[in-house]
Amino acid sequence: MTNFLNEIFFFFQRLSWLSVLDIGLVTLIFFLLLRFMRGTQAMVLLRGAISLVVLLAVINLIVELPAFNWLVTTVLPALIVVIPVIFAPEIRKGLERIGRAGTFVPTSDNKVDEQIQNSISVIVEATTRLSARKHGALIVLQRYDNLDEYKQTGVRLNALNSPEMLLQIFYPNTPLHDGAVFVDKMKILAAACVLPLSNSGILSTTPERQMGTRHRAALGISEQTDAIAVVVSEETGSVSIAHAGKMIRRLDPDRLGNILNAFFHPEKVGTTFFERHFPFLFRSED
Repeated sequence: MTNFLNEIFFFFQRLSWLSVLDIGLVTLIFFLLLRFMRGTQAMVLLRGAISLVVLLAVINLIVELPAFNWLVTTVLPALIVVIPVIFAPEIRKGLERIGRAGTFVPTSDNKVDEQIQNSISVIVEATTRLSARKHGALIVLQRYDNLDEYKQTGVRLNALNSPEMLLQIFYPNTPLHDGAVFVDKMKILAAACVLPLSNSGILSTTPERQMGTRHRAALGISEQTDAIAVVVSEETGSVSIAHAGKMIRRLDPDRLGNILNAFFHPEKVGTTFFERHFPFLFRSED
């Protein structure tokens, strides 16, 4: 016990503010990496890899096995090459999120702010009416990322954004009702667009596994871009919103409007610098 206390005392004697900063930075990096991978298949793979490494280390310490030790020391360096290949999608996604965090945000413009506010009101009214009628819908709100590759999969409209136009587009069995609509301020840019489906592990571990194609597409576009996707369920009429690979479900009109305002006008709802620039750290999963 005395030796143990001496070791602790010796450790704190050598601890300096630079050491604390060093440990803090390493901890932050590991924390961010784990946050990036949470809810993805990478987390399952990482858990399996760590378990395997720990098991091999324990066996190597308990029993002297020269051939087994040689195998372990030979295989482990190869993992340095294998791991980036396995985790390539998650690494790309993490770097994209870091890149978006540094995106230049234009200074406030009253005219643009008014257009965004009007567009939010239109979307809230349209989704409320679509929900009441149980007409399925998928509306993607463009932010800073370029979405041209997704718009090109549908029909270009460049029409004025209005509740009546959105209701007409998503009316069952009409030519444009299947697919996503892209909205930028007061313009409906394109309709009947095809979106990438989500491959997130959250779909197999939460109630979201029962979601249909629209919800999976909403999650998919939110994983690959900074866009916000609003979904109306055709089966239940419930309204959901997806952003940064997370989905908030069962929204009423007031809450939907507040969330959209929080994304486009964070300074008006009291969000912090980190919530504005690193939203994936604070996103709800309910």
